[in-house]
Amino acid sequence: MPLTTYLTTAVLAAALTSAPHQPIAWHTCLTTPPDPVGQALNDAGAQCADITVPLDYRRPQGDKITVAISRITATDPAHRRGVMLINPGGPGDIGLDNALLGQYSPELGKAYDLIGFDPRFVGRSTPHECRWNTSTFQRSAGPSLRSFQESVAFEARLAAGCADKNLPYDSTRNAVRDMDVIRQALGEQRISYIGFSYGTYLGAVYLQMFGDHADRFVLDSSVDPDAYGPNLFTNQGPARQAALNHFAQWAAGHEGLGDTAQDVLATVNGLKPTTVGKYTVDDHVLPYLIYTGVADDRRYDELAATTRTLRDGTAPTGALATQLDGLATGSGEAGARFGTPVLCADRAVSRDPWTYYRDIQAHRADEPLFGPLTRNISPCAFWPTAPVEPPTTVHNGVPVLMVGAAGDATTPNPGQLAMHRDLTASRMVTQLNAYHHGAFLGGSACIDAAVVDYLTGGALPAADSTCT
Repeated sequence: MPLTTYLTTAVLAAALTSAPHQPIAWHTCLTTPPDPVGQALNDAGAQCADITVPLDYRRPQGDKITVAISRITATDPAHRRGVMLINPGGPGDIGLDNALLGQYSPELGKAYDLIGFDPRFVGRSTPHECRWNTSTFQRSAGPSLRSFQESVAFEARLAAGCADKNLPYDSTRNAVRDMDVIRQALGEQRISYIGFSYGTYLGAVYLQMFGDHADRFVLDSSVDPDAYGPNLFTNQGPARQAALNHFAQWAAGHEGLGDTAQDVLATVNGLKPTTVGKYTVDDHVLPYLIYTGVADDRRYDELAATTRTLRDGTAPTGALATQLDGLATGSGEAGARFGTPVLCADRAVSRDPWTYYRDIQAHRADEPLFGPLTRNISPCAFWPTAPVEPPTTVHNGVPVLMVGAAGDATTPNPGQLAMHRDLTASRMVTQLNAYHHGAFLGGSACIDAAVVDYLTGGALPAADSTCT
């Protein structure tokens, strides 16, 4: 790594190591009802706490914020291996309830104190929130220059709604430093970890910055660490199209969308802007509904229902109604409101709208449906602050197990392989013929066995392998 980056990391690591361990005041996880997360944690015997961390690690004695954590202790203390931190991804997703992982994988619950945490500025941690009336910044640029200009104005408005003074410190590197403060507060020399999606980048950066404190790490559905940032989506187009083709094969002949895969594709590609119930589905939103629908082959029935609703103009119900309401009002979890500041703090992007328009135009022929969405401008082009640190260069030899689906349209396989190359001691288990995001506990006994075996003390596989 560059000398300046190394020195910065070394100084920060030394400051963290020399800091006194703060006592943890464990308390109930239940807040004022209704609190389904807190209730579920309490019912499982969890404890919660708030860990104090520096707002800006360059000024460790300056302003402080808190990071909320939860803990369910190992159910087999005699064979306890240590603590495991868990991150569900995002960025921006709450993680406190990840301490419940033992309910889904009892072997891990026996071996580890399971630690969930809301990353800085998320959930119950010290908050900051973009004032948005939509659940996500992702929109298609649409078919024309005029519709692209509408996107530019939309993204600029979203950026203007994020004026919090803490924005520069909402970076992955600071979240990693928070993780190491959690480790110290728990009194542990090493931590184990499992991260999903964005959580793989969080884990990889931890390995880069604090690899000496890593025990067993599993990265599930890895992002491309060399491209991670606001423009990470630009590489998704081909994978989303492949997933759409797979959906068409699945739906052919039994979902009312066409007798053959080509018929189904014709139905999807023939969808037009429409009004369904009280919602307007325009050229910006329509591609996004298909984009999210193809992301999980375990929920293709929802995409089929969405396609029929958009084709027929009927009132939306179920998952589609919830999604449209989030896009129109910002209702629901809306993790992008918390996650977008992380993207913008991690890597600077072009502030010239025409950079994005030229890229979209260059790919309209080969990515007609998804390219105008995945390559579109984001709020980071108008962000009120700039990153305070350069992006992390991930390249180290810390052992780690990677798992993922070959047809993942959210973190496509080429990006997973980039992470694999950058983590030179990693081993990768790939689920073939699978088109979903998140492999562990996703329906493959082969993947589950590989993860549990490694985390509970088994050897890292000698070579990469596949699960069918």
